[in-house]
Formats: sequence, C-alpha cells, structure tokens
Amino acid sequence: MTTARHIVALLRSHLDGDREHFLTVATQLAAHEARQGHGKLATELREIIETARSQSQHVARRGAGPVPMALPRGELADLLSARYSDIRLSTMVLDPELLSRLKRVVQEQRQHERLKAHGLNSRRKLLLVGPPGSGKTMTAAALAGELKLPLFTVRYEGLIGKMMGETAGRLRLVFDAMAKQRGVYFFDEFDAIGSQRAGPNDVGEIRRVLNSFLQFIEQDEGQSLIVAATNHPELLDRALARRFDDVISYGPPDEKIAKGILQNRLATFDTSAVNWPIVLEAAAGLGQAELARAADETAKVAVLLNLEGVRTEDFLTAIAERKNHP
Repeated sequence: MTTARHIVALLRSHLDGDREHFLTVATQLAAHEARQGHGKLATELREIIETARSQSQHVARRGAGPVPMALPRGELADLLSARYSDIRLSTMVLDPELLSRLKRVVQEQRQHERLKAHGLNSRRKLLLVGPPGSGKTMTAAALAGELKLPLFTVRYEGLIGKMMGETAGRLRLVFDAMAKQRGVYFFDEFDAIGSQRAGPNDVGEIRRVLNSFLQFIEQDEGQSLIVAATNHPELLDRALARRFDDVISYGPPDEKIAKGILQNRLATFDTSAVNWPIVLEAAAGLGQAELARAADETAKVAVLLNLEGVRTEDFLTAIAERKNHP
C-alpha cells in the first residue's frame, strides 16, 4: 500500500475518533517505510507509536480506561463468557437512522448520572431484531467498546437445564451478576427463552422460564445494559417488547452499506482497481459479518502476494466461499 493510502486511512480513523485503528495504521506505515529502506524514519515512527501506547496505558491506570471486570466464577462461569471489546460504532456501517438510535443509547449511558439527577432513566434494555448477519452481535460488542464496559454473553448450553426450575434459578444468577458487575449482558438467539407462552410447542418449563425473565427484567434497576437479539421476532412473547426500553430493527445491507462495509474493512489497502458493480452484485444477500469476512480473506491474498491493492477476482472468490459456507 502506498504512503498516500496510509495517510487517507490515518485521517479517516482520526476523524472517526478510533485511536486504536489510528495506531494500527501508523504501525503499518512504519513497516512500509522500513521496507522502502527508510530506516531512520521507520524507527522514529515506531518510537512515537510506542510513546502513544504507553500514554494510553497510563491513562487507563488512572481510571479512564475500561470498567474493571470480575471474571465469572463457580456456576456463573458456565453461564457467562466475558471479554473486553475493541469494536466501536465507527467500525460499523449502518443505516443513518439505526446509527443515530445506537448513538443515542451511548449518549444516555454516558450521561446516566445526569439523567438520574433529574429523575430520568437512560436506555439500557435493548431488543435487537433482524436477519442473521445484519450486525446485531457486532452492535452488542460496539456498545461495550464505546462505553468501555466488559461484554458478558449468556451461554445457553449452561443456562437451559433439564430439571424443573433449574433454568429459572440459573437465570436469577445472571441477573444477580448484572447488579454486582456493570457491563453489557448479551442474550443472543433470545427466542430460545422468549418464545410465546401460548405457542403450539409450549411446555410448562419454558413458560416458567419466560415468566421468570419477565419478572427479573422488570425488577432490574441496575446500571448494566441488557441486550437481547433475535432472528425470529414472530416467536417472541408479546409481553417482552414492553419490558425493553427500545426495540431496534435491522435489515440486510443494501449496496451502499455493503460497499461501505467492504471499504471500511479495507481502509489500509488500495481498492481503486476493484470493479465494484460486479463485486456488489456477487455480494448481494450477505450480511455484515459475512461481508467483513470476505474483505478479510481478500486482504490476506493481497498481503501474501505482496500486492499494493486488492483485486476483483480475489474478492469474487472470497464472496463465493462465504456464500457456500454452511
């Protein structure tokens, strides 16, 4: 990649406020200069980058970094997986209205003490609805990254028990954890516990679990974010929507958003030779996650072949692989 492309990528990440991506591109620029034989400049760039990273770590130690995370222990370790997220909303390409709603959640969370002082509650119970690969899981990670909160993902294989009452008891443990440890708690494939109580396959245990969830989420007054996602909103019980502060709908990416996702993922590569109409026609039907993976696979080819930019044929191969992926 040329130095000019590095400069473009640096400016984009700076304007997006994505410090980590900025430093990553700067590191790539230092490596590029080293390969060009500009050893002194490369060394100077690396020293500046290391200084910047050290300053970030110092700020984190003073308390401006992520909220400290207590790893789940005992039985809770089987119910929750925990990690920090480096994803930001700026790394996602979303419909403007959808992005605005998510930014509003972040803003209210950052100002939750101010809202509370006026007797107002910030949005913190979200239901994300949309087809697979539309960005729901990535949204949960982005919210955690924006707010510097740990991301806890509920493990259904540990949550759903065989014995009567087991699941509701484990669900209580999860909500108790929410009260003790502030974070983003993500219920993916939420229809597993949120199915309609009067559905054709309704059984007593599922009804009890749903009733317990409704009770727990209504009583919850903590500071954690609860994010539930489903691909099948038609399966959810009608009472659920009333318990969430916001129900946010996702759709498959259109051509404009798909191109933005691919270009954003390849910000440090030259894409000027890509035949975008052909690529976008081939990519129709892929979700956010699959588009990102196709871009990554295309980038790998460029790196391994030491190319300045990505090629259309490699794009088409990567897209075909994603479409054939089970």
